[in-house]
Amino acid sequence: MNDHELMDAALAEAKKSYDQGGLPIGAVLVDPVGQVVARGHNKRVQNSDPTSHGETDCIRNAGRRRDWHTLTMYTTLSPCVMCSGTALLLRIPRIVIGENQNFMGEEGLLRERGVELSVLDHPGCIELMGRFIAEKPDLWNEDIGL
Repeated sequence: MNDHELMDAALAEAKKSYDQGGLPIGAVLVDPVGQVVARGHNKRVQNSDPTSHGETDCIRNAGRRRDWHTLTMYTTLSPCVMCSGTALLLRIPRIVIGENQNFMGEEGLLRERGVELSVLDHPGCIELMGRFIAEKPDLWNEDIGL
């Protein structure tokens, strides 16, 4: 599978959250041969848990591992400081980002620490997040601490 197909898997997770009334952010973790080893989506609203972002939910679903340094994270939105810090802590070497037009996360920090980033400007990710922000600006602002 290529980056766009794997991003579609992350987008499917984002759509699950959106359909549940949550923030449409999804993620998948992929091993070196292209197999998805974990999936997750933002459950902050659903679980009333401010740390349950899409990336952290995916990482939790991956469980205990020793191969973090071989995995690639696919996330529909540029990772916030918490999710970036978690990726750095686990030494995830590559992150593929669906979009950073609706929100620019800590890409500078990730690059500075040697993480390989690829931004796809995925139309589906851009559209879904833009629609959510327009529909629920207060919920979005709550998520980003405004």
